[in-house]
Amino acid sequence: MSTFPAFEVLPAVDLQDGEVVQLVQGERGTEKTYGDPVEAAHRWIDAGANSLHLVDLDGAFDGERGNADAIDAVLEAVDVPTQLGGGIRTAADAIDLLERGVDRVILGTAAVENPDIVAEISETHPDSVVVSLDAKDGEVVVEGWTEGAGISPVEAAERYEDLGAAAILFTNVDVEGRLEGVATEPVRELVEATGVPIIASGGVATLEDVRALEAAGASAVVVGSALYEGNFTLEDAQNAVGE
Repeated sequence: MSTFPAFEVLPAVDLQDGEVVQLVQGERGTEKTYGDPVEAAHRWIDAGANSLHLVDLDGAFDGERGNADAIDAVLEAVDVPTQLGGGIRTAADAIDLLERGVDRVILGTAAVENPDIVAEISETHPDSVVVSLDAKDGEVVVEGWTEGAGISPVEAAERYEDLGAAAILFTNVDVEGRLEGVATEPVRELVEATGVPIIASGGVATLEDVRALEAAGASAVVVGSALYEGNFTLEDAQNAVGE
């Protein structure tokens, strides 16, 4: 089974206080607001999205899923695969979400603090765990990008591949949310070091960035600000790759 049979462009639906937002470099207080999550989800599906990337930002910062109702509303409203991250701290939380209709759960801090959680969830729900590795200056960071974990992305990815991760979501915090372009070398390193799909996130500003990440070997890319700001359309991004 391949999690991503072809390169995929995943629109980001990041939620804070029940609304869609985009942050700059993951910092609270930098957000721009883009309205209702269900409307955003429909907008991207109508534009051709094959799946959606949902993030509970309040959950990521506070460790508790603050946008559960809004996310439930999105899950009820859409019929494409979804992956959800932010505030999922236990295997029970993850399995509950998977059984309620989320296709893949994204674990960040929980997987860093307790790697075995990946194997525990994968045992009953294979191919359902995406491990989120956020890197700053070549080091994995946790707790909303505030603390270094003392491990490189490649070392971490190899560990989670062995534990059954279906994919690695790699966010380069150095370029995240700035619309200034992507860094492809860290993505290439991860692709070469592991056998699991790498989902790239952070810094996508142009169609050239999307192409560059595909060329670096990524299996998918998460795009947020560039789509919401109208730098290009989802259709443009899908047409730019796999040609």
